[in-house]
Amino acid sequence: MLLGRFARLSQTLLRRNLHITPKFNQAMAIDGNNILAESLKKQGVEYVFGIVGIPVIETSLALQAAGLKYVGMRNEQAACYAAQAIGYLTGKPGVCLVVSGPGLLHCIGGMANAQVNCWPLLVIAGSCPEDHEGIGGFQEWLQVESSRMYSKYAARPPSPRLVPLHVEKAVRYACAGRPGVSYLDMPATLLTAEVEEDKVPMDYYAAETVKLAHPNPELVEQAADLLAKAQRPLIIVGKGAAYGRAEDALCKLVEATKVPFLPTPMGKGVVPDESQYCVSTARTQALLKADVILLLGARLNWMLHFGQAPRYAPGAKIIQVDICPEEFHNSVKSEVAVHSDIKPFVEALTLKLRDRKFSLPPTSDWWQGLREKQKKNTQFVEGQASSKSMPLNYYAVFKAVQANIPKDSIIVSEGANTMDIGRGMLLNNKPRHRLDAGTFATMGVGPGFAVAAAMWCRDYAPEKRVICVEGDSAFGFSGMEIETMFRYKLPVIVVIVNNNGIYGGFDRDVMQDLQSSGDLAQCTPPTALSTEVRYEKMMEMFGVSGHLCRTIPEIEAALKDAVNVTDRPSIINILIDPQASRKPQAFNWLTESKL
Repeated sequence: MLLGRFARLSQTLLRRNLHITPKFNQAMAIDGNNILAESLKKQGVEYVFGIVGIPVIETSLALQAAGLKYVGMRNEQAACYAAQAIGYLTGKPGVCLVVSGPGLLHCIGGMANAQVNCWPLLVIAGSCPEDHEGIGGFQEWLQVESSRMYSKYAARPPSPRLVPLHVEKAVRYACAGRPGVSYLDMPATLLTAEVEEDKVPMDYYAAETVKLAHPNPELVEQAADLLAKAQRPLIIVGKGAAYGRAEDALCKLVEATKVPFLPTPMGKGVVPDESQYCVSTARTQALLKADVILLLGARLNWMLHFGQAPRYAPGAKIIQVDICPEEFHNSVKSEVAVHSDIKPFVEALTLKLRDRKFSLPPTSDWWQGLREKQKKNTQFVEGQASSKSMPLNYYAVFKAVQANIPKDSIIVSEGANTMDIGRGMLLNNKPRHRLDAGTFATMGVGPGFAVAAAMWCRDYAPEKRVICVEGDSAFGFSGMEIETMFRYKLPVIVVIVNNNGIYGGFDRDVMQDLQSSGDLAQCTPPTALSTEVRYEKMMEMFGVSGHLCRTIPEIEAALKDAVNVTDRPSIINILIDPQASRKPQAFNWLTESKL
């Protein structure tokens, strides 16, 4: 009630200041802004992230008046990242609301990321008045056409009365099948147009929730036969399994069969990282030696080396389960391709394997080889993590972070080595508790993802904390979202692993020598950033202090302090060795072309 009064008061003041006439004619008429807001509400949309301006200022106020939660961001790209992350966390698309022309174009990177990442997102942009099109209207752009390449559905409702139809369709398209992006274009003339309220069919377009797709029983039988006969079976758990809420079913499958599993980066936590059957520490060996691979909601793209030799055994057989049949056989031919949601398939497969009394003995050659490799790799990591040398390396930093953050925190991470090494050392034992650069490898996603995760925690899991682990380069993309976190009192703990560069930088003396040798644009290394930048001092803009850390005790003290702060963000700036790197790899991280 109080929020409704606030929104109505805001609308009144806004109209006075901008000389905007009221859009209601008592109870007889309703304008496009309010039709849009009520339509989104009826479709179950809860969160909106954006940056307002003409012509969507009144739109944002109408959204709040309808009961939606609006979070104003500092950059449209970050707003788009936040909206898609909330879609992944809740299963219902978040909305990104932006202005026309440049506002929408700034969203394109976020839209592409959501589309490639398969996260539900609805982008709504204002556009220039329809009677100004073609004559150089304010911020005029071909917005529907520009959005079509990055979305599953892109449209402009032709009249206010049809807004509910297009909102329903946009939300449904964003969620159905493989999730993705919808775009709705809202010209200023459409937003301000009035129609008789009783002629707007708000309730007509309320489709049932799309039911889970169940697998063909014959294909389940084939998959069970193949796994039961395998000598070296492996399960790969993808982000699709996390989005599909398949965690309970998958935990039962792994416990029953004792088959080793590998999670993809955002498949982490569907089955706990701390499970005895997780073989992330022997990832290369597991992929290279497996003879049958059960692929659950993951794609055989660059992140899984396309399923091809030399990263996989030449005769390895793939059981591929995906909600999107177009994904089958893309890089290698799958032995069994099952079109299904992950949860019903895994439940059916578990029953079939139990009937066969299939369970992989821990004494098998397969398990013994994996355990030996795990032990060897773990010894290397523990040696690095226990190093007392200064400046610190990545492993020592992450060991300290892991030991001092609350259990089952949501981990947001981006960067090069920061993200890659952190995947192995920052553990997830719950599903949908890791958000990172993902399939599209997009930098700049971290602060937007963290804002969304913190909003979700506030509403659904107030006991949880969000830890946003950033490389210094990655933080630079969207660092001003720290102000957004302050404004909405979001207790995000931002940890910046600062190595003075992209991939790697240089210490102060080397950097000075390099830059003194000639023209700065020719002698400054392209991967180098300024040395020992004091990112933590951004906190002083808000009247508080951040943390600068060079040692493990300083990291521990900073995290202890940050965990106790519950009404604002914290920044912990950790200076590490600029030349610190990851464990030497048996293969190039990116599988090379055979052409």
